[in-house]
Amino acid sequence: MEINQVNWRKNDSWGMKEFILLMLLEFVFIIGFIKFFVQPVFSRWFDNDLYAGTLMGLTMAIILISGVYFIALRPKKLSWAEVGIKSFTVKDWKLIVLYSIIIMVGVVFITVLTSFFGNTWENSKTEAMQQDVSFFKVLIAIISAAIISPIYEEIFYRGFLFRWFRTRVGLIGSILFSSLIFSIVHIPTYNVIPVAFFSGVIFALAYERTNSIWPSVIIHGLTNGIMVLLTITG
Repeated sequence: MEINQVNWRKNDSWGMKEFILLMLLEFVFIIGFIKFFVQPVFSRWFDNDLYAGTLMGLTMAIILISGVYFIALRPKKLSWAEVGIKSFTVKDWKLIVLYSIIIMVGVVFITVLTSFFGNTWENSKTEAMQQDVSFFKVLIAIISAAIISPIYEEIFYRGFLFRWFRTRVGLIGSILFSSLIFSIVHIPTYNVIPVAFFSGVIFALAYERTNSIWPSVIIHGLTNGIMVLLTITG
């Protein structure tokens, strides 16, 4: 077990082929097709950005997790442990709490800093929820932001992408590159890009420190959930 935990930072079973195919899946199929053609359909179906955005998130989750499985894992006969889906220790909860606090403090700082440039932090989903707050809508928002998004994003961006860079360009390079890509996919919601980059750095560090993506999933979910609740009360 200890040997496997060390080796994931040094080598993997993937090459440029898997990286290119998964980047094409993300940037061409999801951003170029799903977001451009499918998302408007969801919006027309529901006439509500919160519900449409939640279904969109679930659709992206299914596509990206399936992509990781069929492109990176199944052809090499690898288990999900290769992308960090494995247990972590009790002592890692201290790190989870610490990193969650760091992200929340960082979000406040970045929000204040960018407010001087006229940026606001609302998006269509939060605006839809603020217009008609109900228990059901809050529940849907929390499921979307604190469960669905953290699971598929951590599997893809940290479990595969950070891991792929980690074995090739070292710790700092892998943190920077994976966080940059994680930020770019949030376009055109430009106002969250600084927060996405900062959060991506912390999530990558959590994976690095614990050998598991579950701590970063928990941190991601906790901070997203808190921000949803703050949006409602704000």
